[in-house]
Amino acid sequence: MPEPVTVAAIREHPAPQDVEVVFLESARFYRLKREHPRFDELLETLRRARGSGQRVELALSKREGDVIEDACPE
Repeated sequence: MPEPVTVAAIREHPAPQDVEVVFLESARFYRLKREHPRFDELLETLRRARGSGQRVELALSKREGDVIEDACPE
């Protein structure tokens, strides 16, 4: 996902399940892994972006993957 994206939904499940994130620009479900060392920080970034409509730039673990490695406000 090279383009900035807009958070459409965040589905938080009880631990130990990953958090699912949906973006307006994609029909796929993406995952934020709870074991990510910056899990709380990234989840808060995604929550703020969803609430404000601000787009974020994503870094995924693999080019065509679905695991979120980083999220930065645009």
